[in-house]
Amino acid sequence: MPRTIIENIVIHHYKEETFFTFCKYTTIRFFEIVYIEKGNGAIKINGKKVSYSASSIFVFVPDDIYIIQAETPTTVTAIKFLKSFFRNSSSQNTLLPINHWFRKIEEILNSESHQLREMQFESDPDRKHLVSLVNMVANEYLNRQSFDIFIIENSLSVILHLIARNIQYINIETIKEVKSSKIQQIINYIHSNIYNPELLSTKNLAKEFHIASNYISEYFKKHTDVSLKKYILHYKLKLVETRLKYTDSQDSEIALELGFTDSSHLNKTFKTYKNISLSEFKANLV
Repeated sequence: MPRTIIENIVIHHYKEETFFTFCKYTTIRFFEIVYIEKGNGAIKINGKKVSYSASSIFVFVPDDIYIIQAETPTTVTAIKFLKSFFRNSSSQNTLLPINHWFRKIEEILNSESHQLREMQFESDPDRKHLVSLVNMVANEYLNRQSFDIFIIENSLSVILHLIARNIQYINIETIKEVKSSKIQQIINYIHSNIYNPELLSTKNLAKEFHIASNYISEYFKKHTDVSLKKYILHYKLKLVETRLKYTDSQDSEIALELGFTDSSHLNKTFKTYKNISLSEFKANLV
């Protein structure tokens, strides 16, 4: 049976099962991590099948629908952040690093190349660390008499960081050619540092990637068909949409976080590029 350890975070652990009821939470799930410890089979994700085996790790985002089709008894742990988690202001949740967690998840939400949701890792140590941390959270879940919130909180923070670090950020709608690994590195860097505008200056990007400061903008546009400045702005506006959809953040808070002068400046920019005001966008979500 699932268990809620932190309000609006649900943890499942099934040992050597062949039938699972995960889709029960689909309509209210915001983000989910699924770790297959043991077993073989397939997961049908949004109508497409992908095989799984021992040590497979998947992440799911809002509106993903999946079914596990086990061929052999499967041991699995799932950690679900419900949609209400980032809208809840309970005294319990206010003690957690909610904004930090959301920033990591939103990096993953806006990764358009991550289509089948199976995690690929740049290094084996990252996979091993993630597995170890998921097991640690599961062990706290299994300890039904008590649990250590410090262990759970810090494990979840590192889990989200590891996932975000290993997700590929290439925007397949924007990139004309992905022959240059340096372009991919620049895009990854922009996504990872979007809340640190000083790191995204032309001067700093040129220094970071060993490109002349008077050429880096031209270099970026040559490979992406969009200017460096506009790419950064468009990515910020994607994050604005994500904040409006899944959090209770005020317009002024979003503007401050993403480097707009104020909520009026944010609204004007949003309307210019999205052809809709912030209030109209929120009204359409209801």
